[in-house]
Amino acid sequence: MKRNILSTLLIVTPLILASPVMAGNPVQVQQLLETGQCKACDLSNEDLRYAHLIGADLRDANLKGANLTEANLEGADLTGANLKGADLTGAMLTNASLNDANLDNVNFTQAMIYDADVTGASMENLNITNAQIYNTGIGIGGEEP
Repeated sequence: MKRNILSTLLIVTPLILASPVMAGNPVQVQQLLETGQCKACDLSNEDLRYAHLIGADLRDANLKGANLTEANLEGADLTGANLKGADLTGAMLTNASLNDANLDNVNFTQAMIYDADVTGASMENLNITNAQIYNTGIGIGGEEP
């Protein structure tokens, strides 16, 4: 009996360990795309490229490592969201709320960030190469005089 259990474990363990790790929650991704409402959702590492998320409620959502390349987040509420390491290359963030959000290591290359509120946001190691940033508290270098 013990031998059968051990044999089964030896066969099953590599299969479990080799399986891809799924992050996020597919049901919540569908909810977001259909309704624009996904407060406190787990969308970590999800592929949301080109998503139309105009006015989306993503307060306190986990978007860590998410791919939001060229996503339209106009007027989206990302207050308290975790976007650490997310890719927002070419994304549009006009009038978005990023209050108290974690923006550490976010890629904003070629993003359009107009009139966004980043009050209290953590912004370590941002990539803002060729980003268009207007009326938003994101800038390069130095302290305010």
